[in-house]
Amino acid sequence: MEELVNELKKYLIEALNLEEMTPDDIDSDAPLFGEGLGLDSIDALELIVILDKNYGIKLSSPAEGKNIFRSIRTIAAYVAEHRTR
Repeated sequence: MEELVNELKKYLIEALNLEEMTPDDIDSDAPLFGEGLGLDSIDALELIVILDKNYGIKLSSPAEGKNIFRSIRTIAAYVAEHRTR
């Protein structure tokens, strides 16, 4: 699971142009939106693209994404369970 967590952090850094950050800078359990990384709705779209492109996961509703995108660890758990690639 930790390997998947680090992989997701790298995809996140690349997709959101967070060049000043490293995977170690991102707390796996910190909120991604609001007080954590401070991501916004545009960033959520990037997360959806990451899941689709790299893991073959298509989210069916925005409400589903809200629960999945709480932290890197919640995304990793979802990916581990639902990936097709």
